[in-house]
Amino acid sequence: MSDYYGLLGVDRDASFDEIKKSYRKLAREFHPDVNPDPNSGEKFKEITTAYEVLSDPDKRQRYDLGGDPFSQFGGGQGGFGFGDIMDAFFGGGQSRGPRARQRAGQDALIQVEINLAEACFGTDREITVETAIRCEKCGGSGCANNSRPSTCGICKGRGETQQVTRSIIGQVMTSRPCANCQGYGSVIADPCGECAGDGRVRSRHTINVKIPAGVETGNRIQMAGAGEVGPGGGPAGDLYVEIHQTQHEFLVRDGYTLHASISIPMTSAALGTTVTIETLDGPQEVAIKPGTQSGATVVLKDLGVTRLRGGGRGDLVLHVEVVTPAKLNKEQEELLKKLAAIRGDDKAGAEIHKAQSGNHGGFFGRVKDAFNR
Repeated sequence: MSDYYGLLGVDRDASFDEIKKSYRKLAREFHPDVNPDPNSGEKFKEITTAYEVLSDPDKRQRYDLGGDPFSQFGGGQGGFGFGDIMDAFFGGGQSRGPRARQRAGQDALIQVEINLAEACFGTDREITVETAIRCEKCGGSGCANNSRPSTCGICKGRGETQQVTRSIIGQVMTSRPCANCQGYGSVIADPCGECAGDGRVRSRHTINVKIPAGVETGNRIQMAGAGEVGPGGGPAGDLYVEIHQTQHEFLVRDGYTLHASISIPMTSAALGTTVTIETLDGPQEVAIKPGTQSGATVVLKDLGVTRLRGGGRGDLVLHVEVVTPAKLNKEQEELLKKLAAIRGDDKAGAEIHKAQSGNHGGFFGRVKDAFNR
């Protein structure tokens, strides 16, 4: 049997108004006249069938009890079905009492985008959320003019009705949620005009979120009681703020370590030099030792990302790329020839070595891939 509640996207204890509102929204979305998707017609039929069942108290009762909602038996028409037999054997005739109007609300989730510096040092962010809040007009009661729910005249406050039916095993008394009050045991005769008796309304409001240093993409910050207020003005669920960190212009994050690539001329690599680079902490001078080879790394301690719970910071690792000039003027060419002759490089042959797996892979390879994407 289809999950009619799932098709309409409502809870099993959803009110008629909630079911009707959800159906209208989905019907507009999947109606074949407005939706070109060839599967929309079948989807429209499914949600229409779901609405037909859940909007009818008798059919909904039969469906909730596991019976065929379109059957002429097993419902409130004096018939007797499988659900009745199960009630008879497993205590269905015992009173369960009315269900509470006030129930806890659901949790809410919102994504927040931050940059690398904010992830490293933490930040405060004002975010706008749209959630259900307690109706101020009725204080969450759902009743207008300071009135109160009145006892249901059908079930006399029990929240359910009983029925005696005859079967092959004799007379059986079964209990059903009261169709008049939907199982609450009371009815709101004068519902609040603001929330239509639900005790809550949708609201867009701004809250401040403190984002701690060291967070990364996928981390969630829990804000207790900032989620959806429950039906009947019930306690609110929690709000979860999910972090998404954007990519930096030249810094690549790997946990709490930062990586960057710097290019220096071959003369600077041979003679050594000092370069100034930008970091999250501002400009930093970095000494390049004489004879530095392409692929070498320089580690700057404690210039990485703040550790979320351990304290301290990671490192910033600079990957050095030595740049060989592609073109030389005549004077530069003559000077290099003299240097090669002095070093004996003009007569030196190439040496072949076993290829290293890290030459084209490893983290630095991933860094270069990230820059090239």
